[in-house]
This record gives sequence, structure tokens and C-alpha cells, in this order.
Amino acid sequence: MTLQELSSSFIPIINPDFKPSDYTPLDLSSVNKALDVDVLKDPERHHLQLQEFLKEKQAKVAYGGYLEQRKLYDRSDYFQAAHPDDTRNIHLGIDLWCDAGTSVIAPLDGKIHSFQENTNFGDYGPTIILSHEVEGFVFHTLYGHLSKSSLENLETGKEIKAGEQIATLGRPFENGDYAPHLHFQLVIDMQGNQGDYPGVCSKNSLPFYKENCPDPNILLNIY
Repeated sequence: MTLQELSSSFIPIINPDFKPSDYTPLDLSSVNKALDVDVLKDPERHHLQLQEFLKEKQAKVAYGGYLEQRKLYDRSDYFQAAHPDDTRNIHLGIDLWCDAGTSVIAPLDGKIHSFQENTNFGDYGPTIILSHEVEGFVFHTLYGHLSKSSLENLETGKEIKAGEQIATLGRPFENGDYAPHLHFQLVIDMQGNQGDYPGVCSKNSLPFYKENCPDPNILLNIY
């Protein structure tokens, strides 16, 4: 069993009423010359900009970001390093930008691996990680930038069914200081981490993380 074999059609991980046609791509990479990085640093302004973008595209969700190199992370010391090639600015998940309060649902049967609030500036904020096992193949899904209430009454090991709501999206003051969105990431080996796993890597560490955190779209089939 491989991740590629798990799904061949669209699997929702936010509001199941959203159809594939409600999604539109968004480029936040450093090579996008039209991108105003200063807006990204102001979550309220960025959310308003996203709302205008979605209205223009006649969409409800903006998606993208896997392996994007982003200048957004320059604002936080949490991602910096002495050598530029060790600075973490390559995004390892897919972001789904929509409104705070949007439901987050499990794409597959699994169980709660771990959860915690990650409070570094620019970090995930409230985070939930599920573990899944299909025909002996074990992997994990990570959900970041959630509401604080999403962590209430959780238990490690609790069984989760596909399509079950597990969380809601958080607002900037609780989600790591970002416009509301879901960071969704596949992780094969958690490497002993609990409630957290790197969602951004450096140029030097990319070969490992690209293997351990494959493109989430192989599961979601958004595009």
C-alpha cells in the first residue's frame, strides 16, 4: 500500500459542502512578483485581500503552497538560521484559505496521535495530528492553525471516522498570527514528535522532508 493508492477522487478536509469547483489556486511564493509581502504580515488585511480574491475567482477556498519558498517566514526568528541555506522558508503542506470557524474534517479513519498549542510567533497555534493505518501502512495527517476550542476534550488514541469533524479554523490571535486557513500536511515518520512537526524546512533539509512529507494532493485530489 502506498499513499498514491489511497484515493483517486476528491476528499474534503474542510466543510464537506465545498465542491472541487469551489477551490482556486493561490501563489504565495517568493517568485510571485505581484505578491505584496507586507500584506501577508498583517493577517486582517490579508484576510480581506483573500476575500476579494475569492470573490473575483467565484470561489470559496484558495489553496496551494506545497514546496513553495516564501518570504512570509522572514518576519519570525523562529524560522531563521545563521546560514541562508539553513533558514526555513520552504512550505511542506498545503494551505486552504477560507473563513475562521470553518469545519475541519478527517479525510480517513484514524485516531488522535497527539495535539498541542504551538505558540512560537508564526507557528501553527492549536494543532491536531491523526495517525492512520491502511493495510499495515502507517502515516499521519497534521492540521494546524486551528481554534483553541478545537483542543478541548481531546484524548490521545481516540478513534476518528472519515468525515468526522475534528476542529474549526482559528482566528489570527489564536492561530499563529495568520489570516484564517488550514495547514494540512502528510507525515510518514513523526520522528518522535508529539503535537508538532516541522511545516517549513530549509534548502539543506529539503531532500529528507520531501520524502517524509509528500504532496498532500496525492490524497486530496484537489487539482
